[in-house]
Amino acid sequence: MRILSVALMLCVSLFARAQQLPNIVIIISDDHAYQAISAYDSKLMQTPNIDRIANEGVIFKKAYVTNSICGPSRAAILTGKYSHKNGFKDNETSNFDAGQDSFAKQLQGNGYQTAWIGKYHLGTQPQGFDFWQILPGQGSYYNPDFLMMDGSQQRIEGYVSDITEDIAEDWLDNRDSSKPFCLVIGHKATHRVWLPDTADMGMFDEVTFPLAHNFYDDYQHRKAAQVQDMSIAKTMIMGYDLKMFPDFDHIKDDNVARMNADQKAKFDAYYQPIKADLEARNLSGKALTEWKYQHYMRDYLSTAASLDRNIGRTLDYLDEHDLTDNTIVIYLSDQGFYLGEHGWFDKRFMYEESFRTPMVMRYPGVVKPGTVSDDFVLNVDIGPTMLEAAGVAVPKDMQGESFLPLLTGKNAEGRDALYYHYYENGEHSVSPHFGIKTKRYKLIRFYDMVDEWELYDLQKDPNEMHNLYGKKGDEKITATLKSQLSKLITQYDDRDAKKLLKDE
Repeated sequence: MRILSVALMLCVSLFARAQQLPNIVIIISDDHAYQAISAYDSKLMQTPNIDRIANEGVIFKKAYVTNSICGPSRAAILTGKYSHKNGFKDNETSNFDAGQDSFAKQLQGNGYQTAWIGKYHLGTQPQGFDFWQILPGQGSYYNPDFLMMDGSQQRIEGYVSDITEDIAEDWLDNRDSSKPFCLVIGHKATHRVWLPDTADMGMFDEVTFPLAHNFYDDYQHRKAAQVQDMSIAKTMIMGYDLKMFPDFDHIKDDNVARMNADQKAKFDAYYQPIKADLEARNLSGKALTEWKYQHYMRDYLSTAASLDRNIGRTLDYLDEHDLTDNTIVIYLSDQGFYLGEHGWFDKRFMYEESFRTPMVMRYPGVVKPGTVSDDFVLNVDIGPTMLEAAGVAVPKDMQGESFLPLLTGKNAEGRDALYYHYYENGEHSVSPHFGIKTKRYKLIRFYDMVDEWELYDLQKDPNEMHNLYGKKGDEKITATLKSQLSKLITQYDDRDAKKLLKDE
């Protein structure tokens, strides 16, 4: 009888602890621009569910990434370390060491049940998770394959955003309720090729989107921008990106070829008339470029609609299962994205649209609803923040910092500058670069493909059109920024950048 009593008390104690520690849900999208979220800017579309997280918690107006590209961003989030420390610098040459420490391993080792579902994009099998079911590589929008924990691969019928949420809810239904949980939901949307759910096709067809004022940027005095290969005019592919295939009966592109008969019929019914209309117009030059932009935006935003809808499903699940009050929910993209600014799509550059990421968080009872944060925060800060919330010591090698004090402490001071380093030297021809952003200025050092410095006064030139580096009168601020940059490079122990500065 005594043994049973002790066992019962232990179970009650574990259950009580699980109720006291916050559950954690981290939702990571892919290439979702803050410009396309109505909590940031309502001109393009409405995103009521992402907005709900912001309204019930905090919107970060100055959240940034350390390296604006998919895999390296996820590695930074998971490890709390910059790319040169976690080893995953780019998607082309890097291999992620899943054996290294992560916030998930720390939570798992301190009683949390952990799971990662959906897009992972780090190549190796996840570690630190009690359960995972992930998309191979980039994954597919329709009838996606999933890698299973037993080593098998399973194809699931449907649309990827819906399926990812279905799997997440199934895991929540079957989790060990005696433990607090940490669930990472990785959405494929809104990654290229921006293929909407059939239910959302055409939802923006009546909208004509205004061109960014620098849509026809000539990249004067910006050599790295001159050599990039990510423009809507020249790089966006009529078939692969815009679904304007020459023969809809014989499409070999796997994004379409994997569709079932019903999905393909709806795809044809939507895109074939657009193709016929385009051919009838016989557009060229700027008229064709602007057509491509409008079609890109319609597909992109329609794809974002399913993302927001499924985030709403996550929030509804928490409500329906009485989990809302004790669950942190954080939503972010793996980086920002260009929606025609500078004439571009994609990301990579340290310019604002790419470097800055959307991020909102709800933490009932801790973060006041309607909070607006203008402090600098980074994606490497997420792990340390979740660990602090869970009462777990932050490992010393994590380079991020918890941002909870910025949201709860009246006297907390945030960063006065951010450090960034992009490495990939291939796709889209974006030259590797590193740099510093302060509240007013940005200094960037390009190397390898392009050997050049750039300096921007963000107060006078928020769209980064006028490179001031080397201009008379800016010598003092340049020297100050270089000194600050050198200190950050030393602080984060980026030896590659340090050598480049030393060799000048």
